[in-house]
Amino acid sequence: MTKTKVGIASDHAGYYLKEYLKKVLAKRGYEMVDFGCDSPESMDYPDTAHPLAEAVEQGSVAFGVSMCGSGNGITMTLNKHQGIRAALCWKPEIAALAKQHNNANILSMPARFISRRMAVRILDAYLDAKFEGGRHQRRIEKIPCR
Repeated sequence: MTKTKVGIASDHAGYYLKEYLKKVLAKRGYEMVDFGCDSPESMDYPDTAHPLAEAVEQGSVAFGVSMCGSGNGITMTLNKHQGIRAALCWKPEIAALAKQHNNANILSMPARFISRRMAVRILDAYLDAKFEGGRHQRRIEKIPCR
């Protein structure tokens, strides 16, 4: 049985949460591809966001998990890629809806504003949710720029 590959990325503000979530995902049987960062030293979130987005677009990872201080910068960068639907989630309900209605392929979180426990709850809600398709598929097809 092959493990599902998950891409994960953060900036310095999300470093410790990223390292923690890597352990959580590994315990749940996922294989991790870590796009950085590699320490809590200051760095620029686009340097990890773009490689994660490219991996999701190319299918070398099934989905992604990302975080930065507010979650905004990394999510904005990820969403510059046409094949990415990154959703900034700070509550489990938002994460579930991001998958159910938007088929989000990257879960983003605000590392400075949620606890580890809340991050795990958000992650679990995202992982447990299933895309509903139907009218939501029609809307997703209208997202890319023409």
